[in-house]
Amino acid sequence: MSRRGWLLFLAMGVIWGIPYLLIKVAIEDLSPASLVFARSALATLLLVPLAAARGMLRALLPAWKPMLLYTFVEICIPWVLLGKAEQQLSSSLTGLLVAAVPLVGAVLVTVTGDDSLGARRVAGLLLGFAGVAALVGFDVGASNAGAVVAVGGVAICYALGPMILSRSLADLPSLGVVAGSLAITAIFYTPFGLASWPARAPDRETWMAVAALAVICTAVAFIVFFELIAEVGPARSTVITYLNPAVALVLGALILDEQITFTTGVGFALILLGSVLATSRDRVREPEREPAAVASGSPRAPAGAAGTDGRHGGEPTAGDVAACPVPEP
Repeated sequence: MSRRGWLLFLAMGVIWGIPYLLIKVAIEDLSPASLVFARSALATLLLVPLAAARGMLRALLPAWKPMLLYTFVEICIPWVLLGKAEQQLSSSLTGLLVAAVPLVGAVLVTVTGDDSLGARRVAGLLLGFAGVAALVGFDVGASNAGAVVAVGGVAICYALGPMILSRSLADLPSLGVVAGSLAITAIFYTPFGLASWPARAPDRETWMAVAALAVICTAVAFIVFFELIAEVGPARSTVITYLNPAVALVLGALILDEQITFTTGVGFALILLGSVLATSRDRVREPEREPAAVASGSPRAPAGAAGTDGRHGGEPTAGDVAACPVPEP
């Protein structure tokens, strides 16, 4: 990987590792619905003009039905569930539980018939879910069962999102899909967010957390993420899935004084190892293709090939993002 690729990789590992900390801070003053509204509205103001200037919004209109479905599955539902979960769980534990998304994804693609499980992948699922069970059994109290269910809902949504992208939105420009989804989310949550807005103005730390979530962890994050996909390809980009929870764990301990137990470490290790095994594939040599036969939106397109057919000005398509199912918290 190039030096630029490593820089983008490390940047994304940090950028999508800090939202759990920021959500924990913001949720002290804001309701989950108000936080989703504020975050999505500010991110919309930043990304929609950029997508519009590049002519990426008009292409979304014919696909408005799958766009709505994707928006609710990928943003509207999981973001509010994350806020509800972190009202009870620590930011680090939430980040570790969300790390089980690849495990859920492996189960879903098997159930839908898109893939099959070999012995190695079954062993990975067993290890990964054992790690989740360890975290829930030892680090989560019985009174937090609702929060665990909420995180489970987040994991299912984040596993379903890329499937919707790859099946219904793969040929659309990524930036347009993200900007459109955020705009839909902001509109949907406007009445709920305003209705539950606190009577007392949130403090400065809350506003800073919301601004960081919207600007750094959403608007800037997706731009950097698209650059990462273009630089190293979708397959390598998925590795940040395993770095994000580690960042969440460290930040929760250093900044919020959240407790890290021996079980936390064991559960984390089992989830990561299980995710690697459960999502691994047997290496099969692919027949060589002529360069013109490789679609720009194909998950097998070489690094830097996204959008090279000129349809979207060199921007990655949603198909490239779907090939890199990394949950954006």
